[in-house]
Amino acid sequence: MHLARIPRLRFAHLPTPLEPLKNLSRVLNGPEIWMKRDDCTGLAGGGNKTRKLEFIMAAAQLEKADTIITQGATQSNHVRQTSAIAAKLGMDCHIFLEDRVGSTDKEFHHNGNVFLNQIFNATLYPLADGNDMNQAMNNLATSFQGEGKRPYIIPGGGSTPLGAIGYVDCAREMVAQADSMGLEIDHLVTATGSGGTHAGLLAGLSHYRIPIVGISVRQPRPIQEALVYKLASEVCDYLGISGQVKSEDVVAYDEYVGAGYGQTTPEMKEAIELVARTESILLDPVYSGKGMAGFIDLIKKGKFKKNEKVVFLHTGGMHSLFGYRQEFTYDDYEKNTAI
Repeated sequence: MHLARIPRLRFAHLPTPLEPLKNLSRVLNGPEIWMKRDDCTGLAGGGNKTRKLEFIMAAAQLEKADTIITQGATQSNHVRQTSAIAAKLGMDCHIFLEDRVGSTDKEFHHNGNVFLNQIFNATLYPLADGNDMNQAMNNLATSFQGEGKRPYIIPGGGSTPLGAIGYVDCAREMVAQADSMGLEIDHLVTATGSGGTHAGLLAGLSHYRIPIVGISVRQPRPIQEALVYKLASEVCDYLGISGQVKSEDVVAYDEYVGAGYGQTTPEMKEAIELVARTESILLDPVYSGKGMAGFIDLIKKGKFKKNEKVVFLHTGGMHSLFGYRQEFTYDDYEKNTAI
């Protein structure tokens, strides 16, 4: 399908950079590493949800919505970007935040993305882990409808077939950039959670034979791969290219989740520090940090050949680092003396 036929708002800063990570490539002594910088999409500090929201919010406007309802984990990047675009478009925004980590640290519940949601004037509702988030959103929407409002529900992560179209577009954008530079991409690596980014990339790259390596940040491999395959198939149906993505195309390594979604791992923290100290690029603890940790481990295990060119998709989210400050143990700088 010609994507211009799909209603879309345009607020992302596109195209995002596709740049080589020469220092990281040298340190890891592996393949030639490139990064697709979707942390630079512009909305409220950037991130991968911005591309999805261009299509989702266009649909909300077509339905004349005046209120947005969505959900996510406490430090959700999706929630931050949704609350930001709702503010820009003059819509009320109501958000359910699920405590999937169980942290008792005040900074985790009040800093980072949570703080930014409040700056954007979103109304936040805390929920304990395991609640039926979809039912909670539906109940709130029904209540608002009774008040004469026009609510529009966005599922977690914006991971719907419509939202995933944003990453069909990203795939085409990235290939065009690579072609203009003479860069032949051998693999694409991405963190995979709610599945929309992964699914959209699969559909968008299906003609180009660029394999995608997913690093699951939440679920066991069979569950995550089934989730992504289902959504990728729905995206293909939507675009009129049914069957273009095969089940064997979906790969989601699950060895890097750790204790669970949003839970830190030593490897994630090491990956964040390594990329910051070699490339001056900040990753986040939930998605890109674990994705990079998995990527580094796969390099060490020989998954990629030394002469291959591998692109890592940076999904953004560095703002949540401020909610995880307690997990990074650095010496108190007040103890240092220069003279």
